[in-house]
Amino acid sequence: MDRRRFLQAGFAATAASLLSLGTGKAGAQAEQGAEDLLIVYLTRTGNTEAVAEIIREEVGGTMVRIELETPYPEDYEKIVSQVDRENERGYLPPLKTNVENIGEYDAVFLGFPTWDMQLPPPMKSFLNDHDLSGHTVIPFNTNGGYGVGSSFRTVVELCPNSKILEGFSTRGGLERDGIYLAIKGERRKEVHADVSNWLERRSR
Repeated sequence: MDRRRFLQAGFAATAASLLSLGTGKAGAQAEQGAEDLLIVYLTRTGNTEAVAEIIREEVGGTMVRIELETPYPEDYEKIVSQVDRENERGYLPPLKTNVENIGEYDAVFLGFPTWDMQLPPPMKSFLNDHDLSGHTVIPFNTNGGYGVGSSFRTVVELCPNSKILEGFSTRGGLERDGIYLAIKGERRKEVHADVSNWLERRSR
């Protein structure tokens, strides 16, 4: 079995709580694993999307980008102010994105940047709109160098009946300083290697 199928099979086994992969069934489980993986992500400058693409290159799956009914403003200062207000009020912005067949997926990757040292409001909206009970949830994050903040803890709180695996975090851009898509070229290769190592640990 090639490396990609090995990872797919590992995630399929984890999501289904299997004890082993049996050589006779590994290929079929790998293909099923590719179909049963969902990669949901929120991106603004393209860095989280880059990590989502790397994950899909490694294990397959279906990518879904979170989009709002009313997009955030392009201006950085305006979006910061709006997100601050939403966090203070506990406001959940309505989403255009809706995964109607969410129950068909065993494992769901959740990707998001760190905003205000918290889980972004649109990702909170997604988790409020979609019941991930019984799913295996794998968070991944990009940030401007300040880490994940409380975002991973919030995922655990909002998915009380899910199996949460250890998340992945890496540095992306820093929009405040005019650094946008940072995960490209040589940096993308570095992140790809880091993601590959993380996925191998998670699939065992």
